[in-house]
Amino acid sequence: MRFFVGITDRDWFDQLSRMPDLDEVNFWQPSGSVQFRALQPGEPFLFKLHSPDDFIVGGGFFSHFTILPASIVWKAFGEKNGARTEEEMRARLARYRRISDPNIANDFDIGCILLESPFFFERPDWIPLTDWKREIVRGRGYDSDGDGAATWERVELLMKSRHVLKATDQSGYSGPRYGEPTTILPRLGQGSFRLIVTDSYNRRCAFTNSPVLHVLEAAHIRPYGFGGTHVPNNGLLIRQDLHTLFDRGYMTVTPDHHVEVSSRIKQEFNNGREYYALHGTEIRVPQLTDRQPSVESLQWHNENVFKP
Repeated sequence: MRFFVGITDRDWFDQLSRMPDLDEVNFWQPSGSVQFRALQPGEPFLFKLHSPDDFIVGGGFFSHFTILPASIVWKAFGEKNGARTEEEMRARLARYRRISDPNIANDFDIGCILLESPFFFERPDWIPLTDWKREIVRGRGYDSDGDGAATWERVELLMKSRHVLKATDQSGYSGPRYGEPTTILPRLGQGSFRLIVTDSYNRRCAFTNSPVLHVLEAAHIRPYGFGGTHVPNNGLLIRQDLHTLFDRGYMTVTPDHHVEVSSRIKQEFNNGREYYALHGTEIRVPQLTDRQPSVESLQWHNENVFKP
């Protein structure tokens, strides 16, 4: 099994380690041009503080990497970005990018390493990395059966003592699994769900094909509060107004991926021509089969939410 040790900002670590019951975090990178391909979904990503504090201080399980504008990322993750406010995050971003004015209009792209089930070690449990080379800027990968065996053994013992390695089965998800010593892909948090759905639909509205990212939202087909989960196949990327109508039952998607618009829009609002133009059209679906809308979720929405 591979794992990665990434260098983190102390402010980021301090902010998140104080937050209780975290289900996910965004390990963001100030540059929006560098891809991250070191891990497969479910493999561990560990946190190391900047030198001279060469210690592993926690970690999480990798789920997805994406590059998106800072405003979109803040909307999805909020304080789980390791900052108390969007302004604080932008100020930190500006410092790393050596920008004098962190104005909100400067909506720079940033890299996002999405991590599930994060954990943080207490100071006495920090694990020293005696062989860490100072010239490493972002981090490095290890093999748990090779050059990282001793390190991973110590990490694993701490994780077991904190019950981090318990199974977190995400029912309905048929995506990549990961092997020993962990179990299966950890359950996604809501922020990860939003960004993964955004990428799954190639950042275009499933109903209208609109590419205007700032007005697109990841909608749950079956709401979380009604038994739905944050799995990608329970999501649709749609425009904000369509999201509202979908959640209120004025629109739905049939199991064969066609839009259905309720007659109640005209009855209740005396209009709705622009929405009726979508009636019967086929939605765009993700290329990956396991990201395409679940038939069971669509049927549930048709039967329990849609207003015929």
